[in-house]
Parts: sequence; structure tokens; C-alpha cells
Amino acid sequence: MTNIPFVVDSAWLHERLEDPKLRLLDATTFLSIPNKDGEAPGLWSGQDAFNEEHIPGAVFADILTNFSDQKAALPMTIPSREQFVEEIEKLGVGEDTYVVIYDRGALANADVIASYWASRLRWQLKYEGFDNVAILDGGLVKWKQDGYSTTTDTTSYPKSTFNYARRPELVVNKEQVREAIENDSVVLINSLSPPDFYGETNTYPRKGHIPTSHNVFFGSHSNPKTRLLFDDEKLRETFTNIGALDTDKTVITYCGGGIAATWNALLLNKLGQENVAIYDGSMNEWAADTTCPLVTGK
Repeated sequence: MTNIPFVVDSAWLHERLEDPKLRLLDATTFLSIPNKDGEAPGLWSGQDAFNEEHIPGAVFADILTNFSDQKAALPMTIPSREQFVEEIEKLGVGEDTYVVIYDRGALANADVIASYWASRLRWQLKYEGFDNVAILDGGLVKWKQDGYSTTTDTTSYPKSTFNYARRPELVVNKEQVREAIENDSVVLINSLSPPDFYGETNTYPRKGHIPTSHNVFFGSHSNPKTRLLFDDEKLRETFTNIGALDTDKTVITYCGGGIAATWNALLLNKLGQENVAIYDGSMNEWAADTTCPLVTGK
């Protein structure tokens, strides 16, 4: 089967809604960031929102429960191979299919344009060996702005067989990140906002960023007027400036909990950089360990 693009638009998807090989997944998840000190962040499933409205033919992929390790100390940790395969087969993803994933946006309480819940599931599929995945540019918001319909109808796909090999090199742990700090052949990318990066917020147990890491804010890649990604030339400039598109180097992206980092990873893959790994523990893990160094300020 011919590989599909990394990112597709509403018209591309609309033309293929009746394709029996399509698996359309709604990965909507809601995250609210505290607006003031002491306020707890919120994280909840998009299942109810999906039930109220979704793109025709879509099925819901619950990242919070079905595609995360519920026993892990950190939220959103990647699940076991067995759990992932069991859940993705229920959604019909397997041989001779292709996948398009969308969501409702990054944050519940801010209009930051990035489909990083969709890219999280896309990255998990890639980690487990499946490549034929696209993200819907602009997500459900853009789909509706483009005049396409939504529905409350439920659907399902035939159960599949998922026979692909896991790629362990696409994930790194805390110790590997420690080693990367001193390694000139590794580019570390912090995907959080500049205030988080510079240590101007109290979002995590400690402030700042991992030494030698560069800040590429996940929300800076789309045109706020069109809600679509900037063209490759502009995206390429962002990553070229920090050496992240050098194919002789490995890139490690991180964020707060391994979600926004997958949006940068997707774009790096789109631009031709395949040597990209995710630090799944990210700042939730790193900042909680006082032996892990952090840098603040500009």
C-alpha cells in the first residue's frame, strides 16, 4: 500500500471517508494548564466530547486509559506492547489499512494550535512498527471551519491483526538523557513554552530546562489565521537553526509528559529527520529527581 502523507487537510480526508482501508481515529484528550500558582492541572478523556460530535466514520481512541500504562507512576506513560496491540486491534488498525488521526487541539483552556494528542498516538503507532499514519491538519476545529459535517453516529471497524515490530530506539529514558547532555551528536529539544523553558513558571516540581537543550515551542508551527501548519520551508528554518535536521545527529524531544514532544517529532520526521526519540518521562520525571540538573534564565 502506498504511504500516505505525514499531514493531510480536510479536503484530502473528506475524499477518502468511504475508503474501506481508512481507519479514522479521534484521539481527543483535554488538558487544562493552571492559570495561577496552586491551581491543579486538569486531564480528562475526550470520550464524552466524541459522543457529542465527531467526523463521520471515526472511532474513539482513548489515550488516557487504553493507550497509557495505568499502573505507572507518571501519567501518560507508554503501555506495554501487549496492551497496545490488544487495543489497536480493536480499532481495526493492521495490515492493508492506513490511519488518519485528529483531535480537538492541545489545551482545553487556551487556543494553542497543535494536534499533539493525535501526534502522540501517531508516535505510539510508529514506535510499535506501523508507519502509514497521517495527522489531520487543524483537527476537528479546522474540519468544521472548512464546512464539513460532523455526526453523533457510532461506527466500528473489523478487528485486525497487528503484526509489526517495536522500535525501541524511538524512546529514551532518564539515564540516556543524562548521557545526551554531554554528547555533541545529540540535539535535545524542549517542546514547552518559553516561560516554562526559562524557568518562569511553577508548572513542574523544579523550574528550568535540561542543560544544552534548545527551546522549540510546540505551539509555534501553525498559522493562527488558517490554523494550518506553516510550509516546510518555514518549518525547516526553525529546526535547521539548532542543527536538528543534521542526519548525522540524533534528536531527543521532551516536554512535560511526552505529549507535546511528539508534535515536534512528527514535524522532524516530515522534514526528513528519522533519528528522533521521545523522552517519555520528560519534565514530570526529570524535575522530580533532584539529582537531574536544570538550567534557568536566558
